[in-house]
Amino acid sequence: MKKSLKLAVAASVLASPAMAAQTTLSNMENPLYMPTTKMFYSKLSNGVMLKVADSSDAHKAKNHDGKVEFPIIRIQEEMGYGITDRWAVHGSVQYTHDDDISRTGLSAGRIGTTYRLLNQYNGFVWDLYGDLHLGGVGEMRGQYNLKGAQLSTAQQQQIAAAAGTNAATALAGASLANASGVIDYDNYSNGMWGFHVGTRFGRVWNERLTTSAFVEVLRTFGDDNSRIRLVGDSTPITFINGSSASTALMMASAGAPAEITAEFKSTTEINAGVNAFYQWSDRWSTGAWFRYNQHASQGVKKITTNVAPQLAPVKSALEAKLADMEDGFDEYIIGLSAAYQFTEHAQVALYGEYTFDTAEKKSQNGTDVKAEMGVRVNFRF
Repeated sequence: MKKSLKLAVAASVLASPAMAAQTTLSNMENPLYMPTTKMFYSKLSNGVMLKVADSSDAHKAKNHDGKVEFPIIRIQEEMGYGITDRWAVHGSVQYTHDDDISRTGLSAGRIGTTYRLLNQYNGFVWDLYGDLHLGGVGEMRGQYNLKGAQLSTAQQQQIAAAAGTNAATALAGASLANASGVIDYDNYSNGMWGFHVGTRFGRVWNERLTTSAFVEVLRTFGDDNSRIRLVGDSTPITFINGSSASTALMMASAGAPAEITAEFKSTTEINAGVNAFYQWSDRWSTGAWFRYNQHASQGVKKITTNVAPQLAPVKSALEAKLADMEDGFDEYIIGLSAAYQFTEHAQVALYGEYTFDTAEKKSQNGTDVKAEMGVRVNFRF
């Protein structure tokens, strides 16, 4: 009898760390949360963001440098289902609406699976996951605003002398071939499919504190899932032969298409982060995190739309200019959250994030200020 009692006490002592860790990990706000067998969960986030644009070349070209964008509405839904206690499927989509720049649509999307490789009695957890990147669900849409180059007198004289009787056409073609432009994006899709492969790991300490980290790689596959309107500038450009024409008029005269499609290059990006989470009681918990998101520069491999022969040099010049769009940017995100567990199945969290970023000179995503606050409603059953 005494021997049986000792064994029961020893078993309960050994099991208590695992039970405590499991209780903490069952909190849907825990970064290591995973649904148990046959359990479904939903996490709906509703956020409002404030942005102040930086002084990149792209923002200057659009007269948007230093402009405030508010409110930017961001809605995200994440769902998952536990196939077993260690294997789950999940997916998420995010919708963003920014009325100040007339840009709206699906801004993130993924669907995949996670396997819990380790779930130790000392509270250590290690997961592996893979997700399909849903950037190809929608086209990359936008308007490319072209401004023809005002060539110097010496440049025009040289071009006109070489062209002879076709001087007017040659001068217009040279102006278009040296044109500069900037895209006004309609949506947030890059038009490309891809996949995420990542791992996350962490540990529950003292039955309440969870620390964790993750790192993942995103690979996208270039295609021509894009639709870009071409719009010429209306500012007159003067020529040495006494004529003048706007970029819009020169494009129309040359038979330029109203819109084009472009095949973009594949990209590889790395995302990583660390998290801290604390379970104050059965009801209250808080979290803090730091994330790094890399956004690679886009690049046009080729313009796939056929153009008139006289526009072939302009097409080649655009392909060369857009081969590296120099629009990449890196985000450094810090965040805090506080959550309250109303019932076993329902939870509400308030969260806030502030983002520092570094952007390349032609990026339209660089900011001087980027802050978001929101509420998240979590359910499971």
